[in-house]
Amino acid sequence: MAIRVLLGFCISDEELTRLFEVYQQFVENVFSLPVDLPFSGYRRGIRAREILQKGLEKAIREKLQNTQGKDYSDALDILIESGKEHGKELTMQELKDGTLELIFAAYATTASASTSLIMQLLKHPGVLEKLREELRSKGILHNGCICEGSLRLDTISSLHYLDCVIKEVLRLFTPISGGYRTVLQTFELDGFQIPKGWSVMYSIRDTHDTAPVFKDVDVFDPDRFGQDRTEDKDGRFHYLPFGGGVRTCLGKHLAKLFLKALAIELASTSRFELATRTFPRITLVPVVHPVDGLKVKFFGLDSNQNEILTETEAMLGATV
Repeated sequence: MAIRVLLGFCISDEELTRLFEVYQQFVENVFSLPVDLPFSGYRRGIRAREILQKGLEKAIREKLQNTQGKDYSDALDILIESGKEHGKELTMQELKDGTLELIFAAYATTASASTSLIMQLLKHPGVLEKLREELRSKGILHNGCICEGSLRLDTISSLHYLDCVIKEVLRLFTPISGGYRTVLQTFELDGFQIPKGWSVMYSIRDTHDTAPVFKDVDVFDPDRFGQDRTEDKDGRFHYLPFGGGVRTCLGKHLAKLFLKALAIELASTSRFELATRTFPRITLVPVVHPVDGLKVKFFGLDSNQNEILTETEAMLGATV
Protein backbone atom coordinates (compact mmCIF):
# COMPACT_ATOMS: atom_id res chain seq x y z
CA MET A 1 0.00 0.00 0.00
CA ALA A 2 2.79 2.44 0.88
CA ILE A 3 4.66 1.71 -2.35
CA ARG A 4 1.75 1.67 -4.77
CA VAL A 5 -0.79 4.08 -3.25
CA LEU A 6 1.23 6.69 -1.38
CA LEU A 7 4.18 6.76 -3.78
CA GLY A 8 2.58 5.71 -7.05
CA PHE A 9 5.30 3.20 -7.97
CA CYS A 10 4.62 0.45 -10.51
CA ILE A 11 6.73 -2.40 -9.17
CA SER A 12 6.30 -6.10 -9.90
CA ASP A 13 5.28 -8.43 -7.07
CA GLU A 14 8.64 -10.18 -7.28
CA GLU A 15 10.61 -6.94 -6.98
CA LEU A 16 8.29 -5.73 -4.23
CA THR A 17 8.95 -8.90 -2.23
CA ARG A 18 12.70 -8.49 -2.65
CA LEU A 19 12.62 -4.83 -1.56
CA PHE A 20 10.42 -5.71 1.42
CA GLU A 21 12.96 -8.26 2.66
CA VAL A 22 15.73 -5.68 2.34
CA TYR A 23 13.54 -3.09 4.06
CA GLN A 24 12.97 -5.45 6.99
CA GLN A 25 16.73 -5.82 7.40
CA PHE A 26 17.11 -2.05 7.29
CA VAL A 27 14.45 -1.50 9.99
CA GLU A 28 15.92 -4.19 12.26
CA ASN A 29 19.30 -2.44 12.25
CA VAL A 30 18.36 1.22 11.92
CA PHE A 31 19.11 1.92 15.60
CA SER A 32 22.23 -0.27 15.88
CA LEU A 33 25.32 1.04 17.61
CA PRO A 34 27.37 2.98 15.02
CA VAL A 35 30.21 0.46 14.95
CA ASP A 36 31.23 -0.09 11.33
CA LEU A 37 32.63 -3.60 11.48
CA PRO A 38 32.00 -6.63 9.25
CA PHE A 39 28.85 -8.52 10.26
CA SER A 40 27.78 -5.73 12.66
CA GLY A 41 24.16 -4.58 12.73
CA TYR A 42 25.30 -1.13 11.65
CA ARG A 43 27.04 -2.53 8.56
CA ARG A 44 23.97 -4.65 7.69
CA GLY A 45 21.76 -1.59 8.03
CA ILE A 46 24.01 0.52 5.80
CA ARG A 47 24.15 -2.23 3.17
CA ALA A 48 20.37 -2.65 3.23
CA ARG A 49 19.90 1.10 2.88
CA GLU A 50 22.16 1.20 -0.18
CA ILE A 51 20.23 -1.63 -1.87
CA LEU A 52 16.93 0.06 -1.03
CA GLN A 53 18.02 3.37 -2.46
CA LYS A 54 19.14 1.77 -5.71
CA GLY A 55 15.73 0.15 -6.10
CA LEU A 56 13.97 3.38 -5.15
CA GLU A 57 15.99 5.42 -7.62
CA LYS A 58 14.94 3.09 -10.43
CA ALA A 59 11.28 3.35 -9.36
CA ILE A 60 11.45 7.16 -9.06
CA ARG A 61 12.96 7.57 -12.53
CA GLU A 62 10.30 5.31 -14.04
CA LYS A 63 7.58 7.27 -12.24
CA LEU A 64 8.90 10.63 -13.49
CA GLN A 65 8.93 9.32 -17.05
CA ASN A 66 5.40 7.87 -16.95
CA THR A 67 3.02 10.62 -15.82
CA GLN A 68 0.49 10.43 -18.65
CA GLY A 69 -3.07 9.42 -17.85
CA LYS A 70 -2.73 10.09 -14.13
CA ASP A 71 -5.58 12.14 -12.60
CA TYR A 72 -4.45 12.33 -8.97
CA SER A 73 -1.43 13.37 -6.89
CA ASP A 74 0.23 10.95 -4.49
CA ALA A 75 2.50 11.83 -1.57
CA LEU A 76 5.64 11.78 -3.69
CA ASP A 77 4.03 14.10 -6.26
CA ILE A 78 3.19 16.54 -3.47
CA LEU A 79 6.76 16.36 -2.18
CA ILE A 80 8.17 17.12 -5.64
CA GLU A 81 5.73 19.98 -6.31
CA SER A 82 6.38 21.47 -2.87
CA GLY A 83 10.06 21.79 -3.71
CA LYS A 84 9.26 23.50 -7.02
CA GLU A 85 6.88 25.94 -5.33
CA HIS A 86 9.70 27.05 -3.06
CA GLY A 87 12.09 27.48 -5.98
CA LYS A 88 14.15 24.39 -5.17
CA GLU A 89 13.89 21.27 -7.27
CA LEU A 90 14.71 18.26 -5.15
CA THR A 91 17.78 16.25 -6.06
CA MET A 92 17.58 12.52 -6.66
CA GLN A 93 19.25 11.91 -3.29
CA GLU A 94 16.67 14.07 -1.52
CA LEU A 95 13.87 12.24 -3.33
CA LYS A 96 15.30 8.87 -2.28
CA ASP A 97 15.67 9.99 1.34
CA GLY A 98 12.15 11.42 1.37
CA THR A 99 10.73 8.27 -0.21
CA LEU A 100 12.43 6.00 2.32
CA GLU A 101 11.08 8.17 5.15
CA LEU A 102 7.56 7.95 3.73
CA ILE A 103 7.80 4.15 3.47
CA PHE A 104 9.00 3.88 7.06
CA ALA A 105 6.22 6.19 8.26
CA ALA A 106 3.52 4.40 6.25
CA TYR A 107 4.52 0.79 6.85
CA ALA A 108 6.22 0.50 10.22
CA THR A 109 3.78 2.69 12.14
CA THR A 110 0.65 1.09 10.63
CA ALA A 111 2.02 -2.41 11.26
CA SER A 112 2.74 -1.41 14.86
CA ALA A 113 -0.74 0.01 15.43
CA SER A 114 -2.38 -3.02 13.76
CA THR A 115 -0.53 -5.40 16.09
CA SER A 116 -1.47 -3.30 19.13
CA LEU A 117 -5.12 -3.36 18.00
CA ILE A 118 -5.16 -7.16 17.75
CA MET A 119 -3.46 -7.51 21.13
CA GLN A 120 -5.98 -5.26 22.88
CA LEU A 121 -8.95 -7.06 21.30
CA LEU A 122 -7.44 -10.32 22.58
CA LYS A 123 -7.05 -8.88 26.08
CA HIS A 124 -10.49 -7.25 26.16
CA PRO A 125 -13.16 -9.56 24.67
CA GLY A 126 -15.88 -7.26 26.02
CA VAL A 127 -14.62 -4.49 23.75
CA LEU A 128 -14.68 -6.87 20.77
CA GLU A 129 -18.28 -7.90 21.52
CA LYS A 130 -19.37 -4.28 21.91
CA LEU A 131 -17.77 -3.57 18.56
CA ARG A 132 -19.76 -6.44 17.00
CA GLU A 133 -22.95 -5.04 18.51
CA GLU A 134 -22.29 -1.68 16.84
CA LEU A 135 -21.68 -3.39 13.49
CA ARG A 136 -25.02 -5.20 13.85
CA SER A 137 -26.87 -2.02 14.80
CA LYS A 138 -25.53 -0.24 11.71
CA GLY A 139 -26.56 -3.07 9.39
CA ILE A 140 -22.96 -4.00 8.57
CA LEU A 141 -22.93 -7.39 10.30
CA HIS A 142 -25.93 -9.67 9.76
CA ASN A 143 -26.13 -13.39 10.46
CA GLY A 144 -22.38 -13.49 10.93
CA CYS A 145 -21.54 -11.93 7.54
CA ILE A 146 -20.60 -8.47 6.36
CA CYS A 147 -23.56 -7.22 4.33
CA GLU A 148 -22.68 -6.62 0.70
CA GLY A 149 -22.21 -2.93 -0.11
CA SER A 150 -22.34 -1.88 3.56
CA LEU A 151 -18.67 -0.92 3.91
CA ARG A 152 -18.76 2.61 2.54
CA LEU A 153 -16.70 5.52 3.80
CA ASP A 154 -19.74 7.28 5.26
CA THR A 155 -20.85 4.08 7.02
CA ILE A 156 -17.42 3.48 8.54
CA SER A 157 -17.30 7.12 9.66
CA SER A 158 -20.60 6.63 11.53
CA LEU A 159 -19.16 3.87 13.73
CA HIS A 160 -18.50 5.93 16.84
CA TYR A 161 -17.46 3.11 19.17
CA LEU A 162 -15.03 1.79 16.55
CA ASP A 163 -13.53 5.28 16.39
CA CYS A 164 -13.15 5.25 20.18
CA VAL A 165 -11.38 1.87 20.06
CA ILE A 166 -8.87 3.07 17.46
CA LYS A 167 -8.26 6.30 19.39
CA GLU A 168 -7.58 4.38 22.61
CA VAL A 169 -5.18 1.98 20.88
CA LEU A 170 -3.24 4.96 19.51
CA ARG A 171 -3.28 6.72 22.90
CA LEU A 172 -1.82 3.79 24.82
CA PHE A 173 0.39 2.40 22.05
CA THR A 174 1.43 5.31 19.86
CA PRO A 175 3.79 3.70 17.33
CA ILE A 176 6.49 6.36 17.59
CA SER A 177 7.65 8.10 20.74
CA GLY A 178 7.82 11.67 19.45
CA GLY A 179 8.95 14.08 16.79
CA TYR A 180 11.21 17.04 16.10
CA ARG A 181 10.42 20.70 15.46
CA THR A 182 12.54 23.76 14.71
CA VAL A 183 12.05 26.73 17.04
CA LEU A 184 10.82 29.70 14.98
CA GLN A 185 10.87 32.20 17.81
CA THR A 186 12.79 32.30 21.10
CA PHE A 187 10.55 31.36 24.03
CA GLU A 188 10.75 30.44 27.71
CA LEU A 189 9.57 27.14 29.20
CA ASP A 190 9.66 26.47 32.95
CA GLY A 191 12.35 29.10 33.42
CA PHE A 192 14.56 27.90 30.55
CA GLN A 193 15.05 29.96 27.42
CA ILE A 194 14.79 28.03 24.15
CA PRO A 195 16.56 29.98 21.37
CA LYS A 196 15.26 30.48 17.86
CA GLY A 197 16.73 27.94 15.42
CA TRP A 198 17.12 25.11 17.94
CA SER A 199 15.76 21.65 17.16
CA VAL A 200 13.53 20.38 19.94
CA MET A 201 11.90 17.00 20.48
CA TYR A 202 8.39 16.54 21.81
CA SER A 203 7.33 13.25 23.40
CA ILE A 204 3.99 11.86 22.29
CA ARG A 205 4.13 8.99 24.75
CA ASP A 206 4.95 11.18 27.77
CA THR A 207 2.24 13.64 26.74
CA HIS A 208 -0.40 10.89 26.71
CA ASP A 209 0.88 9.49 30.02
CA THR A 210 0.86 12.82 31.87
CA ALA A 211 -1.99 14.78 30.25
CA PRO A 212 -4.41 15.75 33.08
CA VAL A 213 -7.45 15.26 30.82
CA PHE A 214 -7.03 11.47 30.80
CA LYS A 215 -8.27 9.47 33.80
CA ASP A 216 -6.63 6.15 34.72
CA VAL A 217 -4.06 6.54 31.95
CA ASP A 218 -2.82 2.93 32.16
CA VAL A 219 -6.28 1.44 31.61
CA PHE A 220 -7.50 0.48 28.12
CA ASP A 221 -10.84 2.29 28.09
CA PRO A 222 -12.29 3.25 24.66
CA ASP A 223 -15.30 4.86 26.36
CA ARG A 224 -13.07 7.74 27.49
CA PHE A 225 -13.51 9.06 23.94
CA GLY A 226 -17.29 8.53 23.92
CA GLN A 227 -19.80 11.35 23.73
CA ASP A 228 -20.42 11.27 27.50
CA ARG A 229 -16.76 11.85 28.40
CA THR A 230 -14.78 13.14 25.38
CA GLU A 231 -11.57 13.34 27.39
CA ASP A 232 -9.60 14.34 24.28
CA LYS A 233 -11.71 17.49 23.79
CA ASP A 234 -10.67 19.23 27.01
CA GLY A 235 -7.59 20.99 25.66
CA ARG A 236 -5.13 21.30 22.78
CA PHE A 237 -2.20 18.95 22.25
CA HIS A 238 -3.13 16.46 24.98
CA TYR A 239 -3.83 13.80 22.36
CA LEU A 240 -1.45 13.74 19.40
CA PRO A 241 -0.72 10.22 18.07
CA PHE A 242 -0.06 11.73 14.63
CA GLY A 243 1.84 14.76 15.87
CA GLY A 244 0.42 18.27 15.85
CA GLY A 245 0.42 21.57 14.04
CA VAL A 246 0.90 22.10 10.31
CA ARG A 247 3.36 19.19 10.14
CA THR A 248 0.95 16.57 11.44
CA CYS A 249 1.20 13.13 9.82
CA LEU A 250 0.37 13.27 6.11
CA GLY A 251 -1.21 9.82 6.09
CA LYS A 252 -3.21 9.94 9.32
CA HIS A 253 -6.63 9.60 7.69
CA LEU A 254 -5.50 6.67 5.55
CA ALA A 255 -3.93 5.01 8.61
CA LYS A 256 -7.11 5.35 10.69
CA LEU A 257 -9.23 4.03 7.82
CA PHE A 258 -6.91 1.02 7.47
CA LEU A 259 -7.14 0.27 11.21
CA LYS A 260 -10.93 0.57 11.16
CA ALA A 261 -11.20 -1.78 8.18
CA LEU A 262 -8.96 -4.28 9.98
CA ALA A 263 -11.05 -4.10 13.15
CA ILE A 264 -14.27 -4.64 11.17
CA GLU A 265 -12.77 -7.66 9.39
CA LEU A 266 -11.56 -9.17 12.67
CA ALA A 267 -14.87 -8.62 14.43
CA SER A 268 -16.97 -9.92 11.54
CA THR A 269 -15.30 -12.88 9.89
CA SER A 270 -13.03 -14.60 12.37
CA ARG A 271 -12.36 -15.80 15.87
CA PHE A 272 -8.80 -15.40 17.06
CA GLU A 273 -6.81 -16.41 20.09
CA LEU A 274 -3.32 -16.08 21.48
CA ALA A 275 -1.10 -18.93 20.29
CA THR A 276 1.27 -18.66 23.27
CA ARG A 277 0.72 -19.04 27.00
CA THR A 278 1.41 -15.40 27.78
CA PHE A 279 1.42 -12.10 25.93
CA PRO A 280 4.85 -11.06 24.63
CA ARG A 281 6.97 -8.32 26.06
CA ILE A 282 6.66 -4.96 24.28
CA THR A 283 9.64 -2.97 23.07
CA LEU A 284 9.49 0.67 21.95
CA VAL A 285 12.34 0.85 19.39
CA PRO A 286 12.23 1.60 16.50
CA VAL A 287 8.43 1.48 16.87
CA VAL A 288 6.17 -0.13 19.47
CA HIS A 289 6.10 -3.87 18.77
CA PRO A 290 6.12 -7.23 20.58
CA VAL A 291 9.50 -8.90 21.02
CA ASP A 292 9.57 -11.91 18.66
CA GLY A 293 6.16 -10.94 17.27
CA LEU A 294 2.59 -11.57 18.39
CA LYS A 295 1.61 -15.19 17.65
CA VAL A 296 -2.11 -15.53 17.01
CA LYS A 297 -4.38 -18.30 15.70
CA PHE A 298 -7.21 -17.16 13.41
CA PHE A 299 -10.31 -19.27 12.75
CA GLY A 300 -12.75 -18.48 9.95
CA LEU A 301 -16.45 -18.23 10.85
CA ASP A 302 -19.47 -19.25 8.78
CA SER A 303 -22.78 -17.36 8.57
CA ASN A 304 -23.82 -18.82 11.95
CA GLN A 305 -20.59 -17.68 13.62
CA ASN A 306 -19.37 -21.30 13.78
CA GLU A 307 -15.71 -22.04 13.16
CA ILE A 308 -14.70 -23.23 9.72
CA LEU A 309 -12.25 -26.03 10.51
CA THR A 310 -9.62 -27.29 8.13
CA GLU A 311 -7.98 -30.72 8.30
CA THR A 312 -5.59 -29.38 10.90
CA GLU A 313 -8.51 -27.86 12.85
CA ALA A 314 -7.10 -24.37 12.41
CA MET A 315 -7.56 -22.10 9.46
CA LEU A 316 -4.47 -20.07 10.12
CA GLY A 317 -1.76 -19.67 12.68
CA ALA A 318 0.26 -16.56 12.06
CA THR A 319 2.76 -14.21 13.60
CA VAL A 320 1.57 -10.64 13.49
